[in-house]
Amino acid sequence: MECTLQNYDVKDINLAEQGKRQIDWAFNDMPVLAQIRERFIKEQPFENIRISVGCHLTKETANLAITMKMGGADAVIMASNPLSTQDDVAAALVKYYEIPTFGYAGETLEAYTSHVNSVLSHKPQLVVDDGGDLVAEITKNWRHLIPDMYGSTEETTTGIIRLKAMEKDGSLPFPAVGVNESLTKHLYDNRYGTGQSALDGIIRATNLLLAGKTFVVCGYGWCGRGCAAKARGMGANVIVTEVDPLKALEAVMDGFRVMPIAKAAKEGDMFISVTGDKNVIDIQHMLDMKDGALVCNAGHFDVEVNIAALKEQASEIREIRPTLEEYRLKNGKTVLVVAQGRLVNLVSAEGHPASVMDMSFANQALAAEFLIKNHGKLENKLYVLPTECDYMIARLKLRAMGVEIDTLTAEQEAYLNSWKTGTSN
Repeated sequence: MECTLQNYDVKDINLAEQGKRQIDWAFNDMPVLAQIRERFIKEQPFENIRISVGCHLTKETANLAITMKMGGADAVIMASNPLSTQDDVAAALVKYYEIPTFGYAGETLEAYTSHVNSVLSHKPQLVVDDGGDLVAEITKNWRHLIPDMYGSTEETTTGIIRLKAMEKDGSLPFPAVGVNESLTKHLYDNRYGTGQSALDGIIRATNLLLAGKTFVVCGYGWCGRGCAAKARGMGANVIVTEVDPLKALEAVMDGFRVMPIAKAAKEGDMFISVTGDKNVIDIQHMLDMKDGALVCNAGHFDVEVNIAALKEQASEIREIRPTLEEYRLKNGKTVLVVAQGRLVNLVSAEGHPASVMDMSFANQALAAEFLIKNHGKLENKLYVLPTECDYMIARLKLRAMGVEIDTLTAEQEAYLNSWKTGTSN
């Protein structure tokens, strides 16, 4: 598709050259996706299939969209978050790759809604989603697209929660693959990616020292595990809050203090929420915090920190640095908010490193191919990629890293598949 002024909306097309350099730089560190791209170019699995991508518009996501286009797709892309877009990358997708692109950093909610409508006007047969907004919008307002849909792939924990709810109440309109359920996605992306990039966002926004601070992590899923481990590695005293007794027990056994958020609110210096739920850090918690406490969110939507209620309690709000605001409260205290309560790792930093997204987007590419190959065989349910895909991606990544591993001998294979050998023989 040729890009015209009518079918893209980016901040400044003149940023394209720098964006191209960014995309190329990221691809250098995405060897698994590169190998999948080579196969897609030969096999053309997406030939003449319309794909709408709704993900964070970063240099890494650009490489996923380019891979799909090189595999034959008629692809368009939009930003899944109003603040996370890398404007030079968006411009490069239009100018150098002729992929209609909709998104710019700081876009309004009205602009975001317009961009959703733009990529759905493409009449997609397959959706690559990040948070579930495109699937939800199709289900509510674009139902005429459903008969031609192969399905959707979902990147995030938050999106998986939404898709599971849709499957449970029977409203999921087509098959979906929960990419976030793949081991090579959530073990790698959520733990190592979020752990590094979320703390990177906090440091870039504030230039504060973590060592010696009391750092509160709300949620001990894979993202929370990563944040807690990285914060401890930088010298912070880490507290974990949880609602799941098994995860809470794991955090205790990992050496962290565990307590309710109401208690942690009075002890913490920095707070990060990584749960996928709403009002995890609520107004009473923030009112009870120390003067100058810092709050942020690394969950997908900007609902984990109750910013709306915080604004009602503020007598003054001022920007201290880019993506860092100080709320002066009526009780005399101040609370620092990073990235307006949106994704701190993508608003205040650049998101996960390319080597991490290499694994995630390899899963996305394979999930899209899975839906097409199995069209007509799948129910309107949430699927997980076969385990073989995880092993294949892990092997490709190890090979690219120059790491060799052992293989079982014939004797070992036989032993593992036999019941006859025991203590007596």
